[in-house]
Amino acid sequence: MPLPPSTLNQKSNRVYSVARVYKNACEERPQEYWDYEQGVTIDWGKISNYEIINKIGRGKYSEVFSGRCIVNNQKCVIKVLKPVKMKKIYRELKILTNLTGGPNVVGLYDIVQDADSKIPALIFEEIKNVDFRTLYPTFKLPDIQYYFTQLLIALDYCHSMGIMHRDVKPQNVMIDPTERKLRLIDWGLAEFYHPGVDYNVRVASRYHKGPELLVNLNQYDYSLDLWSVGCMLAAIVLQKRTFFQRVV
Repeated sequence: MPLPPSTLNQKSNRVYSVARVYKNACEERPQEYWDYEQGVTIDWGKISNYEIINKIGRGKYSEVFSGRCIVNNQKCVIKVLKPVKMKKIYRELKILTNLTGGPNVVGLYDIVQDADSKIPALIFEEIKNVDFRTLYPTFKLPDIQYYFTQLLIALDYCHSMGIMHRDVKPQNVMIDPTERKLRLIDWGLAEFYHPGVDYNVRVASRYHKGPELLVNLNQYDYSLDLWSVGCMLAAIVLQKRTFFQRVV
């Protein structure tokens, strides 16, 4: 049975900006691929299969813990979502299930839910990340070339799947220098791209916001992520944050 019409791909009355690449990535796929307004069918795992070891981070919409699967003794990362609108949770789950398995995208292992509070948690692969404030100053030119190539591979993949990350920053790029492994994480602000649609400009982080967001241009696209990559690269090369610095 066809899904009812969605508001997610409704174009603005005035279309003034369209992506140069992958502009029809979502339109070329069935509505079930991108339409999270209709809800998402979730195959809940068993929360009793996992135990929390310690807290490793927190954000506006979640708290993050290192954990372990007691079934196979595999280490993992447990992202416990804070209470938000179900539509936002459905969006993140839809995007993660579409992208998991892609190059340099963090792998989603399982989705569980606390029986009493009904709070969901996402189970991810563990990356032995080194904090960027420690790691980036050690980079030589070949390291910069290698890791930014890996980051661009991840972004090209998600863009080809019709998805904008919208929060690319060092804190969301996990790097294990021993294994020379990079994973792009935190897809909570990501969104499906539809040409001509007006998007929320209150995304991305302060030092990595694209100009479109600063001038309230709602019809942005994948290039928003590439601006953020440029900000990261400039910060490494110049050894300082390139924007929003106080001028004395």
